Amino acid sequence: MSNTYVHGYDPREAVRLQDQANTLVDLLHSDTAYPAGHTVVEAGCGVGAQTVTLGRNSPHAAITSIDVSQASLAQAGDAVRAAGLTNVTLRQADIFALPFAPASFDHVFVCFVLEHLARPVEALRALKRVLKPGGTITAIEGDHGSTYFHPDSELAQRAVRCLVELQARAGGDALIGRRLYPLLGEAGFDAVRVSPRMVYVDDSKPAWVDGFTRKTFTAMVQGVREPAIAAGLMSAADFDQGIADLYRTAEGNGVFCYTFFKAVGIHQEAS
Repeated sequence: MSNTYVHGYDPREAVRLQDQANTLVDLLHSDTAYPAGHTVVEAGCGVGAQTVTLGRNSPHAAITSIDVSQASLAQAGDAVRAAGLTNVTLRQADIFALPFAPASFDHVFVCFVLEHLARPVEALRALKRVLKPGGTITAIEGDHGSTYFHPDSELAQRAVRCLVELQARAGGDALIGRRLYPLLGEAGFDAVRVSPRMVYVDDSKPAWVDGFTRKTFTAMVQGVREPAIAAGLMSAADFDQGIADLYRTAEGNGVFCYTFFKAVGIHQEAS
């Protein structure tokens, strides 16, 4: 798969992904469930952070979760077994070279994957080829440009932009959420519908303060400290102050906002 995962494969990143999945489960997944007997391919399952929710929400659907990384799949397997799921099959595979016959699946699910790909439309077309006519695709992505917070901080904003820039240099797009509608359309999907899923966090939501502001978003930005400094995007002192300012939004009277985008499209006819 032609991509570079800008967040890295450190064990701390696996923990962050799981914290993110646990916090966002209702916001992102409450309206995704597949009928009994239907087949689903989850593309780019990583460590299984979304896989467990998929399996639980659709216990009688058959889910095949793929990833290019064998190490990530091993962690996903642990997560699936710990959850007691029997409807999930894990398989090593590349989105750009899928080992499935055309029209193999009723549904495609892809979450937080397109942002890391240099060729997202090509990836979507590859997934469309293994989707049955009339089948659906669900794609979920964030958009770091949707971030705003109180107290505001120019250094915190610059730290976020470091992540956006590093992801762009790696061939990805940390602003891809806003592009889901045109991307799915260009890939040939029909009846595309996009719904924004806004995260709003203040003191009245302590679980979100901890699970999202601290452990998901700020931890993600903090994770690119070394490459951002090495690339000369910020000085160490400025970056560290920016991270401190992001953590400040999780303290008294702080507010944090971020928007995810969820798109659903249909494969109307065979191609």
